[in-house]
Order: sequence, then C-alpha cells, then structure tokens
Amino acid sequence: MISRLLADLVLVVHLFFIAFVAFGAFAAVWRPRVAWAHLPCVAWGAWISLKGWICPLTPLENRLRRAGGEAGYSGGFIENYVVPVVYPGDFTRELQMLLGVGAIAVNALVYGWILRRACLKWVRTD
Repeated sequence: MISRLLADLVLVVHLFFIAFVAFGAFAAVWRPRVAWAHLPCVAWGAWISLKGWICPLTPLENRLRRAGGEAGYSGGFIENYVVPVVYPGDFTRELQMLLGVGAIAVNALVYGWILRRACLKWVRTD
C-alpha cells in the first residue's frame, strides 16, 4: 500500500516538474527569483529530451509500483502519461527532440522578454 502511494507521489512530482519546465518562465515574470530554480530545471528537461534519455523518476516510479504489486511500464513518463493525452499515436525520437527544442525556444523567448523589460526599466531610471 505505501509503495503504491509513493509511486503515485512520484508521478505527481514528475508531472509538476514537467509543467514547471514548460511554464516556469511565466512564473519568473511574476517572481524573478523563480528563474534560479527554473533555469536548471529547463536545462535538465531539455537535455533529457535531446539525448533521448529516461528521467530517473520513471524507473523509481516503476520500482515502487512493482513493490506495491502493480506492473511497471516500459518507456518513459512522457510516453506513458503525457503523450497519449497530448499526442495520440506513436511517440517518436524526432518528437522527443522537438519537445526538447520547444522547451528551450519557449523559455528563451520568455526570458528574453524578461531581460528586455528589465533593461528598459533600468534605462528609464537613469
């Protein structure tokens, strides 16, 4: 029972981590200090996607599920939980790389906007 609950907790943490990677830059607009936690998370998330690796949370969740008497799953978290909802059909290596590049691009745009806004604010105060 406790292993199943821990597996579910890992699943929720994993989902929040992915959401933070995807949308954390918008939180940094509101609270700039968020960037100190967000940027390393984006780097990690993009690196995992671009290299085709599986996040360490996936095997941890599988191990906990098996310990709780459930079957684990093959592949990664995104392939099993996110892709069927967002991208029905096959999850290809190209799509995985596109997600990594997309995470970098979206966050670069938002952080570029944040920096531009900060620079304009700094110039106006002189």
